[in-house]
Amino acid sequence: MPKCNINGKEIEVKEGTRLIDAFKEAGEDIAHYCYHPGLSVAGCCRLCMVEIEGNPRLQIACNTTVQDGMSVSNESPAVKDAVKWGLDFHLINHPLDCPICDQAGECELQIQYMKFGKYDSEMAEPKVKKHKVVDLGPKIVLDTERCILCSRCVRFTDEVSKTHELGIFNRGDRSEIGTHENKPLDNNYAINTVDICPVGALTSKDFRFRQRVWYLKNSETICNGCSTGCSVKTYYNEEGLFRVKPVHNEDVNGYWMCDFGRDIYKYANKEVRIQNPELNSEDITIDQAITEFESRLKSIDKSKTAVVVTGQQTVEEYESFLGYLKENSINQVYHWINNPDSFEDFDGLLIRGDKNPNTKGLLEVMDKNGFNKPWSELTSKLESNEIEHIIVVAPENVEMYPDMDEKVQMFSKAKQLTWLGTVKNDNINDLKIPMKSFVEKSGTFVNYEGRRQNFKKVTVIVKNAICLTDMVSYLKNKTLEIDNSPEHYKRKMNYFTQVRGGL
Repeated sequence: MPKCNINGKEIEVKEGTRLIDAFKEAGEDIAHYCYHPGLSVAGCCRLCMVEIEGNPRLQIACNTTVQDGMSVSNESPAVKDAVKWGLDFHLINHPLDCPICDQAGECELQIQYMKFGKYDSEMAEPKVKKHKVVDLGPKIVLDTERCILCSRCVRFTDEVSKTHELGIFNRGDRSEIGTHENKPLDNNYAINTVDICPVGALTSKDFRFRQRVWYLKNSETICNGCSTGCSVKTYYNEEGLFRVKPVHNEDVNGYWMCDFGRDIYKYANKEVRIQNPELNSEDITIDQAITEFESRLKSIDKSKTAVVVTGQQTVEEYESFLGYLKENSINQVYHWINNPDSFEDFDGLLIRGDKNPNTKGLLEVMDKNGFNKPWSELTSKLESNEIEHIIVVAPENVEMYPDMDEKVQMFSKAKQLTWLGTVKNDNINDLKIPMKSFVEKSGTFVNYEGRRQNFKKVTVIVKNAICLTDMVSYLKNKTLEIDNSPEHYKRKMNYFTQVRGGL
C-alpha cells in the first residue's frame, strides 16, 4: 500500500487511490464540484488543484493517482490563488438567487466560497441569461442559469441509471444541460441527480418550496420501500416528514436510492395516519382498545382466530407478537404477500419485487414458531365462515399493496376484524389500533440477502400509536409505556442556529 504526505500528514492508502480521496482519508478539505466518488472522473471544474513536490505545475487531485512517497499540498499560495480564480470563473454567470433558491443552506457553491473563496471579484462583464424553471420531466425542474456544468447529472444518467436522458448542448458560456428530444428525465432513479447537483440547478418538484432546510432536522434510518433496505436519511420537523435522501452504504445501496423509496415519508405523516384507536368508528383510548383486543382473544375459540402478517414490521416485533400467539395456542398465522407474481423481480440496480423491508426476518420468526400455513387455507376458511376473528397486522407502505381493497373485503367476512395499522382505511368499521411508523420505533430489518440492519427511532408523529412489542407488554404485564418524546413545538425552530460556524 503506497504511503503519501497530505498537507504534512503521513497516510497509507490502497493501490490506485486518487489524490482527492487521499485528502478525504487524511481529513483535509479540498475544493471540488465535478468529482463524485460514485461517478467517473470528469476533471472539468478545475478546483481540486494541488501542488505535488517535484512537479513544476499544479495538478487536479481527482484525476491523479497516489504514488508511493508522494508529497502533496493544497495550502500553498499558488494553489489558493488558482482555486479563487476557479471559483470566480464558476460564478461569472451564476445568478444571485440565494434568497429564493431551494438549495440555500446546503449549497456547495456557498460552502466552497466560504471555505476557499472570499475574494473580490474582478469580473465586470454582464451575466449570460439562460432559461429558468425548465421542466425536465414529471419529477425535476432545472434552472439553467444556476448550473455550473459540473456534468454530474449527465454522468449519472449515462453510468448509473443508463437511461441517457441528459446531455450538454451548445458551446462555451452558452452551454446548457438539457434532455434529448422526446426523452424526458423520467427514470426510476432520476431524483439522485438532484442529490448530487452541487448547486440549486436541479430541484425536486416534490420538495420544491416546501421547507427551508434550516427548519429541518435529519436522522438516519432504513428505507422500508422494498427488500433492498437502503440506508437513508429522513428530514423532518414539528410539522412532520418532508423528504428522504440516500446515505452511502457500500454494502447495500452505494450512494443511491430509487425514486419510489423517496415517497415512504408520505405514509408516516399525520394527514394519512390513524390518529386514535376506534371501535365501530368511535374513538376510544389505547387502553380500551387493547382491552377489547384481549377480550376477543379470550372469548373466541382459538381454532376460529386467524392472524395475517406482512413483512413490514421489525424482527423484534415479530418475535414478541408471534411468540405471544404461540404461547396462547393461536396457530393460524398467514403471510400476506402483496405481489406474488413479481415478488422475485429485480431491476439490476436496487429495486426489488418484494416491496417489504423485512420479509426475511418475518419468515425466520414464522419458521421458528412453526407457522407455515398456506394463504389458500385462509381464503377457504373465510369463504366457509370458519374464521370468527381475524387480526391483520397491516402494511405501512400501502401504495405497495395494490390489492388492499380486495383483501379488506375478504377479511371483512369474519365476524370480528382487528386492524393493527398505520394508515387510514375507511373501509374498516370494526376495531382499529394505530401502529407506529418506521420512523417512530427502533428495531431490525433483514433485507433480501439476509443482512441484518439496525435502525433507531427518528421522531414521534402520532402520539397514540404503539408497536407490537408495546401491545404484548400490555397483554402480559398490564403496563403500557409509550415514549412520546419529543414534544412538538408550538412554532418551527431554526436548527441551523445550533450548528453554524464562524466566518
